Amino acid sequence: VVPTGMEYIGSSYEGDRKNGRMEGKGEYRFPTGTKYIGEMRDGTFHGKGTLFFPNGAKYEAEWENGIAKRETEKYTFCDGLEYESEDWPYCDVLDRRFYTEICHGLKPAGRSQLTNEEPPKSIPLGWYDCGDGYYDPESRVVFDYERQFLRNADDEEHEWIVKNCRKGVAD
Repeated sequence: VVPTGMEYIGSSYEGDRKNGRMEGKGEYRFPTGTKYIGEMRDGTFHGKGTLFFPNGAKYEAEWENGIAKRETEKYTFCDGLEYESEDWPYCDVLDRRFYTEICHGLKPAGRSQLTNEEPPKSIPLGWYDCGDGYYDPESRVVFDYERQFLRNADDEEHEWIVKNCRKGVAD
């Protein structure tokens, strides 16, 4: 195995190569657990390809020199809901239901559905569920749902999470 430098950043690639660069079809894995499966050219995403996210969502597109062409992109949430930029019927100002409520109906009066998942994830005491993981406001670190480091939150993200996200409280 010839070192490529990717081992230093936690990424990996399996697939076709040309002149030592990623070229043709292959699978590129990011250290976050996200993977790209598709066509490459000169070391970048180029042609048809899909990003698969650890939460089960995916982003399909036609890529040109590493950039997704807007008219070809398609995002599918982990629950199977496909994003539509036109006439988006999901969770808008007139209808705040979750997708699972649209598919399976509302809960009886007095039983709130707090997230699209039923039952919702249990949030560690004092932490926040920020959508892609848990946020510890003391360390200002966002962890994925398996408690692996994702990122450090800056002041702006910290303020947004504390203001908008569900917090883990004692039962």
